[in-house]
Amino acid sequence: MRHGRLFVIEAAGLAALTLALMLGTWAAAAGAGISSALVRLHVVAVSDSEAEQAVKLEVRDAVLGYLSPVLADAGSPAEARELIAGHLEGVADAALTAAGGRAVHVELGGEYYPTRDYGSFSLPAGRYMSLRVTLGEGRGHNWWCVVFPPLCLTAAEGAEAASAIGAGGGIIAEDGAGTVFRFRLVELWGELRAWLGL
Repeated sequence: MRHGRLFVIEAAGLAALTLALMLGTWAAAAGAGISSALVRLHVVAVSDSEAEQAVKLEVRDAVLGYLSPVLADAGSPAEARELIAGHLEGVADAALTAAGGRAVHVELGGEYYPTRDYGSFSLPAGRYMSLRVTLGEGRGHNWWCVVFPPLCLTAAEGAEAASAIGAGGGIIAEDGAGTVFRFRLVELWGELRAWLGL
């Protein structure tokens, strides 16, 4: 009787571990699918002063204004990344002009983002390809959005692009408030990976 109960406990533990691994694998794949479909923009202010936060938004507008025609014909995330990589100097020039003499550092690469709610949709925590614009020492609050597909623009354009992201992956659902992403498990998986330093 004791051995039978031990077997049931071991079997339940093994089943739970298997389920956790399967869900983790699914969450990692879903998160990778989302992150590989996007290029994000991250603008970091010099400081949290009201003036520096205002400059950050001016730099954001200048960078988006520069990138909008550059990315107009991008048909995929890979094309968008290639176009941005080829225009980093132009992005830096646009940011520098708007920064009013502040130092500007521009780079394109992988960057960890926490879960971010954009109103009508949210994106899970994880590593994303990111165009990062840092002003001065970059000690202020930041601003981020998605430049491909262009979710930094209007709400209507954002909803259209959000639909494009999720069209193939089954990650979009409709509810009374409009289109939302349903991937809390993906968010948790990304946060766990960040906490573990993976």
